[in-house]
Amino acid sequence: MGEELKSDPLGRAALEYLGGARGLEIKVQSNIVEDDVIPVDYLFRSYNEMPVLEQKALNHCTGRVLDVGGAVGSHALELQKKGIDVTLLDTSYGCCQVARQRGVKNVINEDFYTYEPTEKFDTLLLMMNGIGIAAALEHLPVFLASAKHLLNPGGRIILDSSDLRYLYIDEDSYCELPEERYYGEVMYTMAYKKHKTQPFEWLFIDSALLAVKAKENGFLFKMLAEGEHYDYLTSLTLIK
Repeated sequence: MGEELKSDPLGRAALEYLGGARGLEIKVQSNIVEDDVIPVDYLFRSYNEMPVLEQKALNHCTGRVLDVGGAVGSHALELQKKGIDVTLLDTSYGCCQVARQRGVKNVINEDFYTYEPTEKFDTLLLMMNGIGIAAALEHLPVFLASAKHLLNPGGRIILDSSDLRYLYIDEDSYCELPEERYYGEVMYTMAYKKHKTQPFEWLFIDSALLAVKAKENGFLFKMLAEGEHYDYLTSLTLIK
């Protein structure tokens, strides 16, 4: 198990939390804002502790559900309680171990882009800005093509994201709008104790642009809810 956890700080921290450790934090570094932390206990949140957009997202899940980047299984467990057939998919070995121990019935430790299910899904759930796995705006068609491969006809992607323009328009902002790339493309590194990921790209996308890109790639965009700070929840329905 040690080898699988070497570059899996999230999974290692989750396993320690499940073992009884408390006060744990994941350090997050990016190329656009100051360093931040993710409290590990937040990964284990209950339905009542979830943001409103997450609660609404779970209520929109129907049919056979794939929880993409499902981490330690907080969303999958809530869907299971509703009697929904849900499969958790995550690249983190440690998080998948924790999800199984917490009671998630179907857990797949694989990459979204190479996963080959025996049956397709009616809903793909991507929470905590899960569309970030598209990495960059130019890779969005690849993400949507992979989603098509996993969806039944008429299936939907339920996702949340944020428009990062607030970083450049707030009075206290110190960020300068990038000239050579879309402003929602961010480079991250995550660390826990001595364990650190390689830098990885993550995409945040504004809703207007996502609506355009969805239509270009055979999906119908529908706004489901808007948050209080440039965040939103949407469904992308497969139309072709």
